Amino acid sequence: MYYGYITTIKELRKHGNADRLQVATVFGNDVIVDLSYEIGKRVVYFPVDGQLSEEFCEDNNLVRKKDEDGNNIGGYLDPNKRNIIALKLRGEKSDGLVLPIEVLAKYTDVSKLSDGDKIDIINGHEICKKYIPVRKTPPTTNHQKNYKKNKKEERFNVSYPYFVEHEDTAQLAYNQSAFKPGDICYITLKMHGTSARTMNAVEVTRKMPNKLSRLFGAKPKEHRTYKIVSGTRRVVLRNYDGGWYGSNAFREKYHEFFKNRLPKGVEIFYEIVGYTTGDNTIMGRCSNSKVNDKEFKRQYGAETVFSYGCEPGENEAYVYRMTITNEDGFRVELPWEQVQIECEKMGVKCVPTFEKFIFTTWDDLMERVEKYYDGPDPIGKTHIREGVVVRIGNREKFTAYKHKNFYFKCIEGLIKDTSDAPDMEEEQELIIEENIE
Repeated sequence: MYYGYITTIKELRKHGNADRLQVATVFGNDVIVDLSYEIGKRVVYFPVDGQLSEEFCEDNNLVRKKDEDGNNIGGYLDPNKRNIIALKLRGEKSDGLVLPIEVLAKYTDVSKLSDGDKIDIINGHEICKKYIPVRKTPPTTNHQKNYKKNKKEERFNVSYPYFVEHEDTAQLAYNQSAFKPGDICYITLKMHGTSARTMNAVEVTRKMPNKLSRLFGAKPKEHRTYKIVSGTRRVVLRNYDGGWYGSNAFREKYHEFFKNRLPKGVEIFYEIVGYTTGDNTIMGRCSNSKVNDKEFKRQYGAETVFSYGCEPGENEAYVYRMTITNEDGFRVELPWEQVQIECEKMGVKCVPTFEKFIFTTWDDLMERVEKYYDGPDPIGKTHIREGVVVRIGNREKFTAYKHKNFYFKCIEGLIKDTSDAPDMEEEQELIIEENIE
């Protein structure tokens, strides 16, 4: 999910290289604004990776427009994409978009909005949503037909009721209230790959009675057994042909790896990083010259390739979560230390842990995060790290929040705007949602 956030500007400084610009700090992010902003001004903050609606942009003159003489008379957003990106302007970082709260006045009484309120749709008017570019080469109809067929099989014949989907991780900056003094916290590496999950799951097979039997009130017969099943973040994989990477064959070896290693009821969540086949990377690549930072290019070379130390054609799996569920559906989250122990026993890698600590204050937490969220990725060390995840260990359910670094956001935005299929997992979810009735 994507939201804009209501907040008040509490930090503001002059732009280092532009007299008519300032830099506001909101939710820990620097955002370039004009001179009309001041301390105490109420605003709406749109983080990167979002898209503003056409109506909202038109009402507030936010997209680029030119007059008869070719002069821009609108905003700076692309009229078609209307997406929020991270960028550097004259040496200063700008991480999102800040607008006066009055831009929402057409849709609601802004005096009733409070700091921390999330917005996406107001009184039926869409304001913003997650930005997922349209694929330049549309997926084949076979992909969609195969998905529908599998969904039908899953609904009427075979199901895995306790095979839990991947959970999206919320942004750390907007979840300060989630932390309580005494919480056991871990800072782990956030990795840029494709989500995967495998479980020794309860498989339920339902055999439908024939028409005559149904007339006499016969009910479907159920058979339950345990079976190893794998999937992407949301889709159960029936086979490894086709898929959004051209082939899902690179996933199959992890299914086989876990087949004889997972006890009944155990589900393991992991990230696959590196390459699918040959020189085809799991995640998109980007020319570093487009980042507009000479030092960044000097440090990371001409191109960002999220290889994580893998050679072409190779990939690795890194576990980030494990659960165990009994036959009645009672699920227990394994503590992070136990996950590490189980992974060591199985011979599989975990996402790296930077620090374990007891939560005291938000400022202390952010000081710790600042030490780890930026710089070269510790695995491979050839590209920027995506960021970190802060986990709260003493919760009944999986509780974790991500914090991405600025340069990764720049790279991510560039990849989305230039790749044929900028983020296959995100695009796949859109197609799935369109096919679910």
